[in-house]
Amino acid sequence: MIAAERDRTHEQSGTGIRRATGRDYDEWFALLDRWGVPGRPYRAIADWLEGEYDLSSWWAQKLIVEYEQARGLRPPGVRPGGTFTVGTSKTVKVSVERLYDAVVDPEERERWLPGIVMRDRTSRPLRSARFDWSDDGTRVSVTFEAKGDAKSQLALEHERLPDLETAQQTKAFWRERLTALKAELEKHRE
Repeated sequence: MIAAERDRTHEQSGTGIRRATGRDYDEWFALLDRWGVPGRPYRAIADWLEGEYDLSSWWAQKLIVEYEQARGLRPPGVRPGGTFTVGTSKTVKVSVERLYDAVVDPEERERWLPGIVMRDRTSRPLRSARFDWSDDGTRVSVTFEAKGDAKSQLALEHERLPDLETAQQTKAFWRERLTALKAELEKHRE
């Protein structure tokens, strides 16, 4: 995410954090700066936020990630273990059933994701599917949402990527492939 886009997202999400925690990002960041967050382990920061300010673990995690990205301590998409996760989504003019089948059925998937082997891990029909990607230890998670009878959306995350360059390439790959999926499905609408 480029800096201007990150700043805009930060401003837009500031209302939610104030409503949930009583402070906006600037106020939280000032507190974290005074406490001396850089160099402290993630768990220590989370424990401090949860104990001292009674934040939920979810808000503590969100605040830590936002702070570290804003201060240049964490590139966007990097997880606490040092791996990267990228995501993208696509809305398609087909039913959620049709979209789900196009992703989870190997023969259907071959049409828009040729030559790629993904092994099923878990799935919740019409809601989500998780896959092992090849043999590299990364994983792909997909969620599905109906947006009407003939419109649905999928959101995809590719997790455990080793570095920023791989993450950027993977994000571009998935944007291209989901565009191909959309074209394939809308060409052969039910």
